[in-house]
Amino acid sequence: DGYRNTNQVSDDYRYQDGNYDAQEEDAQSDVTEGHDEDDEVYEGEYQGIPHPDDIKEKQKKRAPAVDDEYRDRADLMAERMEDEEQLAHQYENIIEECGHGRFQWTLFFVLGLALMADGVEVFVVGFVLPSAEKDMCLSSSNKGMLGLIVYLGMMVGAVLLGGLADKLGRKQCLIISLAINAAFAFLSSFVQGYGFFLFCRLISGLGIGGTLPIVFAYFSEFLSREKRGEHLSWLCMFWMIGGIYASAMAWSIIPHYGWGFSMGTKYHFHSWRVFVLVCALPCIASLVALKFMPESPRFLLEIGKHDEAWMILKQVHDTNMRAKGEPERVFTVSYIKTPKQVDEFIEIQSSTGTWYQRWLVRITTTLKQVWDNVLYCLTAQYRMNTLMLAVVWFTMALSYYGLIVWFPDMIRYFQDEAYDSRVKIFDEEEVSHFTFNFTLENQIHRNGEYRNDKFIGMKFKEVRFEDSLFEDCYFEDVRSSETFFENCTIISTVFYNTDLYEHKFINCRLINSTFMKEKEGCHIDFEEDNDFLIYLVSFLGSLSVLPGNIISALLMDKIGRIKMIGGSMLISAVCCFFLFFGNSESAMIGWQCLFCGASIAAWNALDVITVELYPTDKRATAFGILNGLCKFGAILGNSIFSSFVGITKVVPILLASSALVGGGLLALRLPETREQVLM
Repeated sequence: DGYRNTNQVSDDYRYQDGNYDAQEEDAQSDVTEGHDEDDEVYEGEYQGIPHPDDIKEKQKKRAPAVDDEYRDRADLMAERMEDEEQLAHQYENIIEECGHGRFQWTLFFVLGLALMADGVEVFVVGFVLPSAEKDMCLSSSNKGMLGLIVYLGMMVGAVLLGGLADKLGRKQCLIISLAINAAFAFLSSFVQGYGFFLFCRLISGLGIGGTLPIVFAYFSEFLSREKRGEHLSWLCMFWMIGGIYASAMAWSIIPHYGWGFSMGTKYHFHSWRVFVLVCALPCIASLVALKFMPESPRFLLEIGKHDEAWMILKQVHDTNMRAKGEPERVFTVSYIKTPKQVDEFIEIQSSTGTWYQRWLVRITTTLKQVWDNVLYCLTAQYRMNTLMLAVVWFTMALSYYGLIVWFPDMIRYFQDEAYDSRVKIFDEEEVSHFTFNFTLENQIHRNGEYRNDKFIGMKFKEVRFEDSLFEDCYFEDVRSSETFFENCTIISTVFYNTDLYEHKFINCRLINSTFMKEKEGCHIDFEEDNDFLIYLVSFLGSLSVLPGNIISALLMDKIGRIKMIGGSMLISAVCCFFLFFGNSESAMIGWQCLFCGASIAAWNALDVITVELYPTDKRATAFGILNGLCKFGAILGNSIFSSFVGITKVVPILLASSALVGGGLLALRLPETREQVLM
């Protein structure tokens, strides 16, 4: 209330140069024209940028200058806060003058590709895991680590790169983030060892983790108050598009075993590696397009780069006006308020120390500034909002990511139950002098006797031999999956070029038997071992959020962010209770689609309110902290929910429902932000 209304602030700061009448402009032109060649000509005059000396003169007239070194830091901070308040209102008016048009829509698609890359990254490991586990001979613990490593990288990347974006700039840090993801995603498709593959996916996740906080902070600073909620919600649709893209590519690429190649016996490039390459394309496309986009002018004003910010805002204005058929409209802003600069920057001369010492000082200084920003989000002014948002983000992630992993696992569990119910049991069969050259699948052979039999060029799939006798038999070029020999006696039998390894013989007696030229590595029949239904489930789950995205975008600025979060989370909690009635594959797919569609509105509103609650110089940092906590919730949800598959449905359903209800009720206590300007 201590400040004048928006229009009055606009008159004071938007048209600071209103006292430039025609005579002054003519006089300035005459002076410039009369300069000798040795005199410096200010080129900005012809671009409409006021001369820095003129700006300083006006500032001196408005308030007598006092040297900063004789002023208390608290006074400087108070002056900066007052400047930021004035800048916020002036910037809102400038963005309204620039309009919403071609520039924002171009940036929308460029940043949308970056957000799409984030969505793809979440699904990649889940799709390649069934193939990669057999291609790399992964144990259960290795599979679990590979599934969680991406979230771990994204958690660290969100905090680190989000914090750097408030110090180095939105565009620069987004380019770094996408470049790291693209490079290591590309590299991960070629590496053969599990350890190196795990490392590449970790660093790839670290890179893509920074995109979410930077993208929303970046795009919001080109949007006016009336457009912000709606268009940030439209931007969220690209995460859904990323899920659809990953599902469709997995469905169309991974099952085609012949799309890969081999180099000798050691190097294999199977089709799932082609899929990993294809999934890096949205990231690469966004990285290339981002080169043609400018830095956020709001960020530039925060660090005192007035002229650069002015040029970008003029570019936005002119681009939109030309697209609207009004190229003659003039950008009327000549001076924009810049906040008082109180940060202590350390400039190191090139002659000081060695190169790595100079870089070490710069890096440590920057990291200290990032850490100070993190602590600032927990100061008295923002502590309560940060803590409440942290709880809402965490409960939402725990439930959502836990359930989207639990749904496919439950579907696999139902499939395994149905598969096991069709098992064929053979008791006390006697086979001699017979050649097996076909596939045996889903069978149990008990107390059988096999003498002088040949098993050549065949497959065993889900086959168990119990208490059986093999005498003078011959196995050649045999492949097997989930096949075991238990309590069997194997006499004078030869195994040549098979993958029947030692661990597949449980409590067996091998007498005068020989293993020759065992198959190396792990072998998989992609056509049979990949489950198309899992791809379909993920595809439908991603597609089901489309109605929720549309509704949230249309209503975000009408009903507000708080009601959107609370209502969406409570409806999602109700959907969880109906999972008690999901006792089949089709029922689980249906409830998954309903849950994803209901919860997406809460995600969109969380993204919007997180952007609006924090000032420009802390926005990406706060978003990064909260998004990092979100990924921690995802790791915890994945671990907890997957451990109850096949045991009970009660714990996952009650845990998800309770978390959503608690988070939804707490969200109603957050402040509404749809009417406030972007600080």
